[in-house]
Amino acid sequence: MRDHAFITGATGGLGKAFAVECASRGWDLFLTDLQEDRLSLLAGSLEKTYGIAVRSHACDLTDPSCRRALFETIRLAGLDFTFLINVAGLDHEGPFLERSRDELRSIIRLNVEATLEVTHALLEAADASVPLHIINVSSLAAFYPMPIKATYAASKRFLLDFSLALREEVRSRGVTVTVLCPAGLPTTAGTIRAIESQGLMGQLTTRDIGGVAAQTVEAALRGRPLVIPGALNRLLQLAGGLVPPSGLASFIVKRWRAAHRRAQAADA
Repeated sequence: MRDHAFITGATGGLGKAFAVECASRGWDLFLTDLQEDRLSLLAGSLEKTYGIAVRSHACDLTDPSCRRALFETIRLAGLDFTFLINVAGLDHEGPFLERSRDELRSIIRLNVEATLEVTHALLEAADASVPLHIINVSSLAAFYPMPIKATYAASKRFLLDFSLALREEVRSRGVTVTVLCPAGLPTTAGTIRAIESQGLMGQLTTRDIGGVAAQTVEAALRGRPLVIPGALNRLLQLAGGLVPPSGLASFIVKRWRAAHRRAQAADA
């Protein structure tokens, strides 16, 4: 039986990198994201380039009814997956009180609620005789209290703790869970600007998207629990554990304010 990977957030930068990595290994794919036209374009390109089968289903994962329709599509197709890669995620950066409640709610609905339901649905339907590898995309921000990204960082901390705990629950079923915690990834124009505003540190902590996808898939196949791409990022994660959380939060907000001033000066 050929491996079959399910990928959420498939048309974004990291999702597309995971899709290409899986396709290059000869795996069939099931892709979901918001826009059907972008999914169809990606699916057609992958099928033509790698000679694999690609199905897609457009879905707003923040909407419970859309999620139910997605799960029913998978059930009716009788698909058994060997990989689940939860990439879909969202952030609205900025001070907490400057974000609308709709924006805050959307972060939690996509980063937390949707990831939980997708994972639960695929585990519930999984064939016990078919090994399943789960990858959840968290963030290096999960290890720190992050002013200006408070809701996002907290949602990613949830995914980190959830993934490491779930890993132990499902180990006996032959299921592995790997959580990816990257730093900067140049996935969109907005994230590239944010990386540039961090100066040298932003450049040093940023990793190549394709390399991150390849490294993470390989780690999942080996059953590793955690992937932090880049030696500097792993060092920062370890160093952060030596500093009181309140001190980290104070340091981070000062860096953000300095980066924000540089960005404003560059736009002036």
